[in-house]
Amino acid sequence: AWAGAAASKWRSKVLAAAAGSRAKPVVSASRAGLDAAAGMSGSFFMIGVAGEGIIEGTADNKGVRDKLDGARRTAEEVTARGGTASSFSLDLTSAESVDRFTASVSAEFGTPDVIANVAGWDKIGPFVDNTHEIWDRMVYLNYVGPVRMIHNLLPAMIQKTGGKIVTVASDAGRVGSMGETFYAGTKGALIAFTKSLAREMARYRINCNVVCPGPTDTPLFNSIESEKLKIALVSAIPLRRLARPSEIAHSIVFLSTPAANFITGQVLSVSGGLTMHG
Repeated sequence: AWAGAAASKWRSKVLAAAAGSRAKPVVSASRAGLDAAAGMSGSFFMIGVAGEGIIEGTADNKGVRDKLDGARRTAEEVTARGGTASSFSLDLTSAESVDRFTASVSAEFGTPDVIANVAGWDKIGPFVDNTHEIWDRMVYLNYVGPVRMIHNLLPAMIQKTGGKIVTVASDAGRVGSMGETFYAGTKGALIAFTKSLAREMARYRINCNVVCPGPTDTPLFNSIESEKLKIALVSAIPLRRLARPSEIAHSIVFLSTPAANFITGQVLSVSGGLTMHG
């Protein structure tokens, strides 16, 4: 396993993976030097399971629209900078796909030090107009898939003792959001799950935290058809702009580093002041 390599002369092993629905598997790979820059030299940093947008910010701070090709290009960039990275295709809605993925990356890289679950999918509209198909896709991408990912990888992390789990949810899961009722429910479930997991994992020194982005400049946000809705969402943010994917990425990285060793069970809103919790 790559965990625990402290010597700075060692090159970091970095793995990133992402996941999508049956129709659009997503893959990506991490920016070279990410863990070394964060004081994590030698760590196996798995940026895992993501929807379109944030994973690419987490990985390399730039949007890559063509997900499969973008993943390969990013992995090549990591290698060119002296790091090591792999990209994998993963269908979060499929238990078999998740199981194959976790088995493959564990065999290749060992036990992860950090898991970042960045999956998410939404379809804005009145709850009464939701279909069961929308519910099924949303609950598997936003909740069941990430939970299954953690469940598969956690035993090895417990045995090793130590690590970080960072899950990206949404402020909709904290305060609700009109037109996103079922989505808010899945993200709220993810928040509650992470808090409970943090209590169980504290004895093993595995920190579990949540990042809740506000409206972010991703393909998902830009797919909203109503320009009035987009303007209204931005106007409601005290800082009067969308978050950049890189700003969400920086929060994820912080919670993955030794600087966050005494932080667990917490929810960090990165929303430009849209939601303010005491």
